[in-house]
Amino acid sequence: MRRREVITLIGGAVAVWPLAAARAQQPDRMRRIGVLITIAADDPEAQSRLTTFRATLEQLGWTERRNVQIDARFGGGDADRIRKSATELVALAPDVILVNGSPTLAPLLQLTRTIPIVFVIVADPVGAGFVDSLAQPGGNAAGFTTYDYSISAKWLELLKEIAPSVKRMGVLRDPALTLGTAQSRRSASGYSVTLTVPNADLTVPKHPPRIVTARRAKVVASRRCCTGA
Repeated sequence: MRRREVITLIGGAVAVWPLAAARAQQPDRMRRIGVLITIAADDPEAQSRLTTFRATLEQLGWTERRNVQIDARFGGGDADRIRKSATELVALAPDVILVNGSPTLAPLLQLTRTIPIVFVIVADPVGAGFVDSLAQPGGNAAGFTTYDYSISAKWLELLKEIAPSVKRMGVLRDPALTLGTAQSRRSASGYSVTLTVPNADLTVPKHPPRIVTARRAKVVASRRCCTGA
């Protein structure tokens, strides 16, 4: 089973917690789960995640059309479509909503602070302001991050072993995604390395070569200035 499917499976298990509480209060009512997936409905990955989610629910005693209804929406990577789908799901007033990725979580949190939301495959929920902390998320959202940014200290340790003279490190990132920049900066300070994040929009795969070339030119110019070459 692939890593993302495992994360979806775990997310499915967590998503039934609000259902269990609701069933204890109203045992005969059909439960409703909203699912918002970033990619398109015809993407094999999207279908694989949804199949895994349904299978996990059934293992936990929740069978579609018997005691639970699943309303799935797909964003197709389009921000407007994702927001529209999020609005539709909130209007359905489900018992819980399962989402994958920051692009789906952000609009949902703008629309509701009462419906429980379980998220998976979110890079940096704390840095993005989705939750207060990983241990105590607060609010109506909780879930799983894809990275542990404490290991950024290990990346810098390895970098310093390979190139001990390095004093400055740049990070290229997509501004639409949160990537633990604050955590990485704290780690960098422990190794006397300055971490810089270029003020440039980075769209993969079009822009990286341009930005990398520009950053390299700036570094070369800086070295020439310092050495007099």
